[in-house]
Amino acid sequence: MEQVPAGRLGSGGTSLFGLGSWNTWDRMAFDDVVALIRYCLDVGVTLFDVAHYNMGPHAEQSRTDLIFGSAIREAGVSRDEYQLCGKLWLWEYPTVSFADQMSTSLDRIGVDRADAVVVGDYRERPDIPRIVTDVADLIRAGRFDGWGVNNWKAADLDLAIEFAEREGLTPPEFAQLKYSVARRSMAEGSAYGAHFAAGRLALQASDVFEGGILVGKAFPTRKIGADPGGIRESIREAAGAVAEIAARFGASPAQAAVAFCLGHPAVGNVLFGVTSREQLDDNLGALALWREHGRELRAALEELWLDRAVRSDGG
Repeated sequence: MEQVPAGRLGSGGTSLFGLGSWNTWDRMAFDDVVALIRYCLDVGVTLFDVAHYNMGPHAEQSRTDLIFGSAIREAGVSRDEYQLCGKLWLWEYPTVSFADQMSTSLDRIGVDRADAVVVGDYRERPDIPRIVTDVADLIRAGRFDGWGVNNWKAADLDLAIEFAEREGLTPPEFAQLKYSVARRSMAEGSAYGAHFAAGRLALQASDVFEGGILVGKAFPTRKIGADPGGIRESIREAAGAVAEIAARFGASPAQAAVAFCLGHPAVGNVLFGVTSREQLDDNLGALALWREHGRELRAALEELWLDRAVRSDGG
């Protein structure tokens, strides 16, 4: 199996592909989780996005982070063999402080630090300078090295970067955005694009399969991500076209979806969830697909951009 090349999320090195944890590890037999983690490292997938899902729309008290922590120890993996990306939620912040959230999350996994965190999305505008300051305090305390934002309004991202630079604090270094064949407006729009073009931010592509819909699971039985712009029904209708286009290139829909993301010049990491080695192997085939047919593939998928009318600034 081809080795996954290096990617980037800010100043920290990582792998081009990363594994998410939401509704993944808790849907697998424990021994399979252990084997999959070990296999990921063998093929060069070294980034694991692991969160404590316990606030706002994610008030699920999921055990996925507990399972990951137990499994990575069972696999005999040392902390320096992988990168850990956590999450800080804004739903109950600052009532529940970032420091408390971080302690809880790391304790549940069984480690003392992450490599990076994503500061999660929000409904009402939070206190951006306070967020940047509190994140900087945790960086100084050695809890993680860098941070990114998740689906923030572009104006708030601008403020965070400006405030951090003015105060000599660590700015956000990457943006975790919904990015797929169908959802492109934020990642390819001018608001975030200015930061990508200037090299201030890397893009972490997430929800690349639309919860499985783009790869043929029209009505997932598990909880999946939000639907900005209300275009999910159109995405269901487009899934057949994704499969047809992928077949023209001798590829699976998952390979086409991942290879599409690799075409964005700012992509430093593509994040996806898998629950089997077979799914991971299939996704890894996107590397050869992009290398051999990347431009033609993106051209063939162009008409499936379904959120053109959705605001690209996150508003």
